[in-house]
Amino acid sequence: MEWEVVVGLETHVQLSTKSKIFSGASASFGAEPNTHACPVDLALPGCLPVLNKGAVDKAIRFGLAMKSKVANRSVFARKNYFYPDLPKGYQISQFEEPIVIGGHLTFNVENPDGTLYEKTVNLTRAHLEEDAGKSVHGIVHGKTGIDLNRAGTPLLEIVSEPDMRSAAEAVAYAKALHALVMWIGISDGDLQKGNFRCDANVSVRPKGQKELNTRCEIKNLNSFRFLQNAIEYEVRRQIEVMTDGGQVVQATRLYDPDKDETREMRTKEDSMDYRYFPDPDLLPLEVSDEWIEETKKTMPELPNAMRRRLIADFGISQADAHQLTSSRDLAVFFEKTANLAKDKKAVANWIRGEVLSRLNAAELPISQCPLTPEQLASTLNRLTEGVINQKGARTLFTAFWDGDKRDADTLIAELGLKQISDSGAIEAIVDEVIGKNPKMVQEYQSGKAKAFNALVGQVMRIAKGKANPAQVNEILKKKLG
Repeated sequence: MEWEVVVGLETHVQLSTKSKIFSGASASFGAEPNTHACPVDLALPGCLPVLNKGAVDKAIRFGLAMKSKVANRSVFARKNYFYPDLPKGYQISQFEEPIVIGGHLTFNVENPDGTLYEKTVNLTRAHLEEDAGKSVHGIVHGKTGIDLNRAGTPLLEIVSEPDMRSAAEAVAYAKALHALVMWIGISDGDLQKGNFRCDANVSVRPKGQKELNTRCEIKNLNSFRFLQNAIEYEVRRQIEVMTDGGQVVQATRLYDPDKDETREMRTKEDSMDYRYFPDPDLLPLEVSDEWIEETKKTMPELPNAMRRRLIADFGISQADAHQLTSSRDLAVFFEKTANLAKDKKAVANWIRGEVLSRLNAAELPISQCPLTPEQLASTLNRLTEGVINQKGARTLFTAFWDGDKRDADTLIAELGLKQISDSGAIEAIVDEVIGKNPKMVQEYQSGKAKAFNALVGQVMRIAKGKANPAQVNEILKKKLG
């Protein structure tokens, strides 16, 4: 039997506000346990929540980016369940009336052969809620500690439709969503801090069947690799269960990266188990059309639109545009450089190659690149103009990378990088090489192409790498007949 995979993702994005969603306590990460927990977070008697306007504004920005409907009226509800790090005994969330409804995300997915295809995933909703605290194990032997610093930090939970048909599509969607929330400035997306984490709802059905089969939810996946591995394992597990004549039980599962398997955490609750009801301490959230329009004016150009524009304006490939718009900072760096450079394709090649490889080696983001767009553009312009060759361009690039503030022409002169473009000087060197290497000349003239490259190498050695390669090739071919 052929099987079809069905995946939907629930993604929790921590919003980058200074304070928590319902209190004035700091939402910053890394403080000593329980130092960023105020009476509201601790659920002390008499403390009332007050909604953070910044969190609402970021939810609106997300809705606009996804072409969703931003609700003029949404309602906060109490989601009731017991957990040690949930002081109130309930979580403030949104249920029946969320702030963001519908929308879609279009992105590229890579085929096994390296080609790309376009995929669109529809959204069900996105709603605001507060995060819970954190259970800490191992500090006191045999006991669990509770850190409430994270309790009350603002989250936007983004719920997709079950539109993905493979682990690869789910990972591509998660990566595109991760890039987008950082692009529009609503989250820092730090996976290691848990600021972007996914729950994967996975089911399998016979190919051609329209009805969805029972799903299992894999919780708290904060790595794209873990997301892929967890889905692939769960798909294999469910197929084995059904192939053996069993039935998949709806459950919440956890992924164990050490064993590369999912295991059951608890049988899956439905919404009725949480006893949702409107929170009596919070008025309905009213978002005016004027507020939405004002927020729209502050929105940046979105990745897909920028990708199309860069292809049209600079003639770069789809693959170039896809990588160069993987983050907003990278896209801005490329565009600034391309506007100053004569060869736009060379800019794309150097950023994708030399710049990104050095940043990765130094573990630096593009925002901390030691090289400026102006310096890269001046390097590539001198290369295009024939003032320097590839080797000289790399030397100049390295000087700028290492912090040299002098302009390109001064460095070219002082480092002796200017290439020899005088045809008479090059011709003299070529004549010298031909005279000293009659055997190589004879081999070339008898049809051995490698001999020509050896002669070029001899010319470049005598010229100390400064001869114009195109002129060397042209003059040498002419001399050899």
